[in-house]
Amino acid sequence: MKTATLIQLIPFASLAECLSLPPLPPVSLPPVPSIPGVTVPLNDLAPPLPILQVPTPALDSPPFTASDIKPKKIGYFWTGAGDRQHKDFLATYSLDDDTFGTLLWITDVPSSGNDPHHLGPSLDGKTLIGGGLLSLLKTQDTAFYFDTTNPYRPTFKKSNRAILSSIADEIRAKPDGGFYITYMGSAVGTSPGRLVETDADFNIIHEWPEDVPSVLNILKEQFNPHGLSIDWERKNILTSDFVEPVTILHPSLGINKADTLRLWDLDTKEIINTITIPNGGGIQDVKHIPGNPEGAALATAVHLGQVWIIYPLRKDANGKPGVTELLFDLGPKARDTVAIYTDITQDGRFFYLSLTTANHIAALDISDLNNVKRLDNPDEEQPTIGPHYVKVTPDQKHLVVTDYFVQTGALGLINTPADFKALYVDILDDGSLSFNRSIDFQREFADRGGAKPHSSVIFDLTDPEKPLYY
Repeated sequence: MKTATLIQLIPFASLAECLSLPPLPPVSLPPVPSIPGVTVPLNDLAPPLPILQVPTPALDSPPFTASDIKPKKIGYFWTGAGDRQHKDFLATYSLDDDTFGTLLWITDVPSSGNDPHHLGPSLDGKTLIGGGLLSLLKTQDTAFYFDTTNPYRPTFKKSNRAILSSIADEIRAKPDGGFYITYMGSAVGTSPGRLVETDADFNIIHEWPEDVPSVLNILKEQFNPHGLSIDWERKNILTSDFVEPVTILHPSLGINKADTLRLWDLDTKEIINTITIPNGGGIQDVKHIPGNPEGAALATAVHLGQVWIIYPLRKDANGKPGVTELLFDLGPKARDTVAIYTDITQDGRFFYLSLTTANHIAALDISDLNNVKRLDNPDEEQPTIGPHYVKVTPDQKHLVVTDYFVQTGALGLINTPADFKALYVDILDDGSLSFNRSIDFQREFADRGGAKPHSSVIFDLTDPEKPLYY
């Protein structure tokens, strides 16, 4: 019997019920055990394979010298071992002026080669979650949780993976505990991905969408959510579609880039509109503007090198909520820079963007959206190679930048240059940037082939009564 005939025999109600069934509970597989003298040589003998890799056991971190100081400002950096054989790890550093760059602790995860990606804190600051971009290639868990109850000595808590999706990207903490996380790909790295939700114990409880119209929506159009922003007051979620992950790996006919964002209803997790940026060529990031009276958000179109503004409450030509328009063109040096990630100061005044392959960090004054002002010189040669993840510190006085995006090596098409540094950049009164200090991860972790810091979380414990976690 032909497939088409089989489908015709399924009543629509039954098909709808099938599409709306909740996903199976998530799983977590134990890491491959390490047996000295037996499994360790496998790291050198395992042949490179197309896409899937041999799940070799991870090598333990070499000994390190920890510090017992207790700084007020702490930087956590989610980092991959340069040799892809040693365990990936969370590096904890002092960001205080007098002890800047002092290593406090290293917290290993049980596996290697995850290519650590984004990192995010829970609202209470007791847990961090880091995602693995390439974890699925070694059939490993894709999300890693750290206990930061003692902020100076984080411990590894657990890891897990989803059933329908993989490649954890952006992270937002839920007010009642747990996280929302964009998973850019399906379980095998294709489209569609999912918006994943955990409970307060960090167990995966949903892989959204689950309603029939929204599932049909993500099956119809490329759905690879990367950016994630939530307006808790106005009850909406914005996700931005970047690229289909499997297409950055060999064999590939070219990278499939998306031009869309999805507007979700926060309460129901239904997709209420698909918003298109024509010829966007990968919409990597989206963030609501703090304090904006319309709840507007900014999104980056990588191919175009442009910033677009999204108004979630305005109605489009079809009467659906969510419209977009061009806000600012970053100029020719921003075109096709592979990645444009962003952050906004909490007063909604200043907007910072990393132009990865242009080796540049742009700064915009967005206090007047009708007259956006560029604060950086696009022709300036900045002391950064391959900047990607940017984060404004809780005191709004610095920008933390990590100089590493993605290097797939012989496996894939994206290998962006990087100097593997964490930059601590001063934000001046007018919002412009002054480059000052950095931490050199290649030098600090030479005993594991260097290190690749992709993202950061900043704790500010200056006021013990009001600690801040960004």
